[in-house]
Amino acid sequence: MLYRFFACLVLFLGLSTLSNAGEANRPRQLLLVSFDGGGDNALWQRSRDFARTSDVRFTYFLSCSLVIAREDAARYKGPHHKAGRSNIGFAQTRAEARRRLAHVWEAHAEGHEIASHTCGHFDGADWSVSDWEAEMKSFRRILADAWSDNGAAAEEPEGWKEFVAGMTGFRAPYLSAPDSLFAAERGHGFVYDASTVTKGPLMPTERQGVLAFGLPLIPEGPKSRPIIAMDYNLFIRHSAGVENRSRSAEFEERAYAAFRAAFDRQYEGDRIPLQIGLHFVEMNGGAYWRAMERLVAEVCTRADVGCVTYAEAIRELQLRGEAEGSGP
Repeated sequence: MLYRFFACLVLFLGLSTLSNAGEANRPRQLLLVSFDGGGDNALWQRSRDFARTSDVRFTYFLSCSLVIAREDAARYKGPHHKAGRSNIGFAQTRAEARRRLAHVWEAHAEGHEIASHTCGHFDGADWSVSDWEAEMKSFRRILADAWSDNGAAAEEPEGWKEFVAGMTGFRAPYLSAPDSLFAAERGHGFVYDASTVTKGPLMPTERQGVLAFGLPLIPEGPKSRPIIAMDYNLFIRHSAGVENRSRSAEFEERAYAAFRAAFDRQYEGDRIPLQIGLHFVEMNGGAYWRAMERLVAEVCTRADVGCVTYAEAIRELQLRGEAEGSGP
């Protein structure tokens, strides 16, 4: 599958400049918006409600410690850590975990993608292949058994375990992406990785049998300095990682301007997919969520724009390459 994808992608990249001569032949501009963590149930609801009105499908990179109740924390043990440890904590109660599981399933049913953000949100920069493999096994095991472990075996949706086994996307915490990560991913069912950073929007590349997507550096602020297109990085730049609600509107405007300019650059140019990443935290009073929502509301209903999941983008890029290759 990957060989065929890359053959088609090469054809697309080689011929896109020719097809761009006619506006009607231009490919859709793809926008990929993703969330890391998947904790706050209110933000699950907000993102799903917003998606229904804005013709967008999100990718949620889920941390599986958030479907483990605090009282059951010892069920998880991350590499080189004691059992019951997690950098982002656990669900406060089993009831909270069950509601989160319901959001996961409902989002999946609505066409969103659920992918892996590991369990304990540890920095795996120095992990071995076996460390990553252990974390990947924990992710699928914990998520597959989550309904019963939270006292709701009778509520487990039909097909849940198959859904968990079929997840194909991965993003590492802290965007730590050593070679050992890619060596482990393919053998554990992951088709693509979204943990790297690129100098501007780029097409995915092959890395040890996995499609590697990179969050792009985009110009931002009065001096147009490059920054990763992610809310946390904006939070650090704008307020040194300290919550500053009094300047929330200013930070929203800066983030929106950066997102919109990056989108317009691709929309009017080569139409390379644009990726934007956020977390389930409303940093600086929700400035970055609002900036994303403004962009999505403005562009995603256009006929020549697709606001899609990573899995959908892979399929569309493959079809795009096949169409270019079979032209006259």
